[in-house]
Amino acid sequence: MAEQSDKAHELPAAPARGNLREGLQRVRGRLGTLRGQLIIPYVLLTLVTAMLGTYVVTRLVTSSVRERFVNQMYEAGRVAADGVVRRERSQLRVLRLVTFTAGMPEALVQGEANALIALIQPLAINESAEAVIAVGADGREILGLIQPMGAQGYSRTTGSDFSTVPEVAQVLTGTADARGDKYVGIVGTTFGSYLFTSAPVYTSDGNLAGAILVGSHIDGLVDDLKAESLADIVLQAKDGQLLATTIPETDEGYAALLLPSGTTANLTGTLLRQFGFSGRDYQAAYSPWFARDQVLGTLGVVLPSNFLVTTESTSRTVFSGVFALGTAAMMLLGFWLAQSIARPILRLRTMAQAVAAGDLDQASGLERLDEIGDLARAFDTMTERLQARTAEAERLYAEAIERNRELAEMYERLQAAQRQLVQSEKLAAVGQLAAGIVHDVKNPLGVIKGLAEELLEDPLEGAGAIEAYRQIRDNATRANSIVTDLLVFARQSTTAMSRRDMRETIEGSLRLTDYLLRKGKVRVEKALPSAPLYVTYDPQQIQQVLINLIQNAVQAMPDGGDLKVALSVVDTKAVITVHDSGVGIPPDVMPRIFDPFFTTKPEGQGTGMGLAVSYGILTRHGGQIEAVSQPGQGATFTLSLPTEPKPETSAKETAA
Repeated sequence: MAEQSDKAHELPAAPARGNLREGLQRVRGRLGTLRGQLIIPYVLLTLVTAMLGTYVVTRLVTSSVRERFVNQMYEAGRVAADGVVRRERSQLRVLRLVTFTAGMPEALVQGEANALIALIQPLAINESAEAVIAVGADGREILGLIQPMGAQGYSRTTGSDFSTVPEVAQVLTGTADARGDKYVGIVGTTFGSYLFTSAPVYTSDGNLAGAILVGSHIDGLVDDLKAESLADIVLQAKDGQLLATTIPETDEGYAALLLPSGTTANLTGTLLRQFGFSGRDYQAAYSPWFARDQVLGTLGVVLPSNFLVTTESTSRTVFSGVFALGTAAMMLLGFWLAQSIARPILRLRTMAQAVAAGDLDQASGLERLDEIGDLARAFDTMTERLQARTAEAERLYAEAIERNRELAEMYERLQAAQRQLVQSEKLAAVGQLAAGIVHDVKNPLGVIKGLAEELLEDPLEGAGAIEAYRQIRDNATRANSIVTDLLVFARQSTTAMSRRDMRETIEGSLRLTDYLLRKGKVRVEKALPSAPLYVTYDPQQIQQVLINLIQNAVQAMPDGGDLKVALSVVDTKAVITVHDSGVGIPPDVMPRIFDPFFTTKPEGQGTGMGLAVSYGILTRHGGQIEAVSQPGQGATFTLSLPTEPKPETSAKETAA
C-alpha cells in the first residue's frame, strides 16, 4: 500500500514536465516567427541601449559631481590657507605697530604695566587684536591683553613665564631665521590656545628690551576660516593633537577626524580621506599648515558627502525615467513598424502556402507603395502566370500521356525486333559453331564405327576387347558432350539464375569454340583457380557472352595468336579476363563498341548486337563488362560478377 501511495503521488509529475516542455516549445516557436525576429531584437537592443545610456550618463553626471566636489574641497583648502596667511599678515601689522610705538622699549625695560596699557590697548582695540602680550627680557609676562572667545573686552594678565615658549625664547636669545627675527607658533593660555606671532623690541642703543606677542584665538580662527571657505575646519598639531575644529563634538569624540601623528608630521601634499562621523559621511582634504615657512600642523577641510549619494540617486532616477519613457516610445514605435512589416508578409506567406497546396486562385489585395507592395504585386503576377502555365502543363501532360502510350507500343515492337535480332545472332553463331563441331564429332564417331566393324569381323577377347570397348565409350562420351553443349547454347531460354561453378561455364565455352580456336591457330592459356568458384548467374547467358568474346578474339587474330582466359576473385566479385594478341580496337571506335547494331566486321559477318547483348546480360546480373585496347597490342575484356546473389530481377528484365 505504501508503494502504491508513492506511485500515486509521482503520477502528476509527468503532465507537469509535459506542460513545461510544451510551453518551452511554444516560446521557441514564437521566437522563431517573423514578428519575434523583428520585435525581440529591436526590444533587446532598445533596452540595452537605454540601460547603457542611463549608466553612462549617470556615471558622467556622478563623475562631474565628484569632480566638482573634490575641486570644491581643494578650493576650500586654498581659501582656508589664504585665510591663515591673511591672519598672519594682520598679526604682523599689529606687531609692527606695537613694537615701533614710541616709549615701548622704555616701558618694557622699566616693567611698567600701566605705561604698556596706555601704549598697547588703543592699538589693540583699533586693530581688533584678540591678544597682545608684552614680555620682558627675562621672559616673564609684564602685561597681557587677551579677549576671551565671545567676550567684548580684554582681560589683563601678568606674571606668566614665557621663557620656555619656543617663539619667545628664540626672540629673547636673538635667534633669526631666513625670514628674520619673527616667529609664529601655538601658545596655550588660561583662555585657550592662541596663534601668536612674536617679535623682539630693542632700545635706541640696540639692547633687547623684551618681546611682543600678537595672537588670535584658535577657535575664532577656525570659525573665520569656515565662514570664508564654506567648509568645516580641523586644525591638528604636528604631534597629531586636535587644536580646534568647527564640527560639534559628540560622545564618540574626534578620533575619526584626526590623522595619525606620523601622518601629520610627514604630510607634504594634499591627502583626501573619507570617514563617518556622528552618523554622517564626510570627505576631507588635509594639507600641511604653514606659517612663516614652517609647518605648525595639519589643516583639514571637511565637507559632508551625503549630497553625493543624493545627487547620484536623483540623477539616476531622473535619467532612468527619461530613458524609460524614451525606451517605451521606441518600443511602441518598433512594435508598430514590426506589425506594419510582419502583417503583410505573413499574409503573403499564407497565400504562398495555399498556392503550394494547389490553390492558385489567390490575390494579395495589398496596395502599398513600398517594397512590400512591390512584393505583393510580383506575387499576384506570379500566381496569374502559374495559373496560365498550370493550364498549359495540364494540356502538355495529357499529350505526354498519349505520346508515352505510343512510345510504349513502339518500345514493345522494338524489343520484339531486338529479341529476333539476338536470336538471329545466336543462330548465326550456332551455325558457325556447328560447322566446326561436325569435324570434332566425326572423329569420335569414326573411331566408334571402325572399332565396331573390327569387332564384327574379328571379335576380340581378353584385354584387347576391353580396350576397344573403353575407346568406344570414351569417344561416344566426347561426342555426346560436344552435342550437348551445342544444344544448350542453341536452345532459346529465359534467365535462369542458379549457383554454379564458374569454371565449368568457362570450360564449356572453350569446348564449344575449340574447333574455331584450332582452325584459327590460336593458342589458349587458361588461368583458372584450383578450387570451385561458386557464383549465382545464368550459365547459358554467361556462356553466350564468353563465346561471343572468344569468336571476336579469333577474328581479331587472322594469322593466329594467343588467347588468355583467367578467373579470379577481386574484393567480392568474380572477375573473368579474356585477352587476345590481335590487332586491337582503334581509339575512335572504342566508345561505340557496346552500341547496338554497331560493327566493324565486313557486311554479312555480324549484326553489331554481340557486345550490346553481352553488356545487357552483365547489367542484368549486376555486373560490368569493360574493354581496354591499344592498336596492335590486342584487346582485354574484363567481366565482373558479384559473388553474392543479385536481388530478384523484374519480369520485364527477364523477358528482355
